[in-house]
Amino acid sequence: MATPTEDAGIYASESTYLDRFVQFGEAGDRIISMSFPQQVDAEGSDDHPLLDRIEGYLSGTEDNFEDVTVGLTLPTDQRNVLEAVGEIPYGEDGSVEQVAMMTAGLSSSDQDDLTSVREALAANPVPLLIPDHRVRDGPSAAPPPVEQKLRSVEGL
Repeated sequence: MATPTEDAGIYASESTYLDRFVQFGEAGDRIISMSFPQQVDAEGSDDHPLLDRIEGYLSGTEDNFEDVTVGLTLPTDQRNVLEAVGEIPYGEDGSVEQVAMMTAGLSSSDQDDLTSVREALAANPVPLLIPDHRVRDGPSAAPPPVEQKLRSVEGL
């Protein structure tokens, strides 16, 4: 990513492709939240290099956002699942079972572990940056129409 901004803030821009806004919160050099609201707070700014990258991604430019620093404030077990999801490459998808196999300490044959994966996906504070839309049979933290459009961008 280009030079991170020094201040904390809320950044948002309207996406015609998604038919809604892309909004994220940044604290220091970490992205701590992302959402896709219909309306945004007037106090947000549309001047951030990550917004430009997201616009490019939504227009078909391949981007894994792997260099974007995300600040996850979740329990360790959920953070481990989301870090595994982050390893799924652009244009590929996996299953909840595969994510469990990719996550240390979880088993793809244990129903409680599969439930833990689903719960972590649903709690993802930064959908798109942690690409839960690449888990085809799990919940996404993004609204369903956004999840489908993200999958479409990547040909999934």
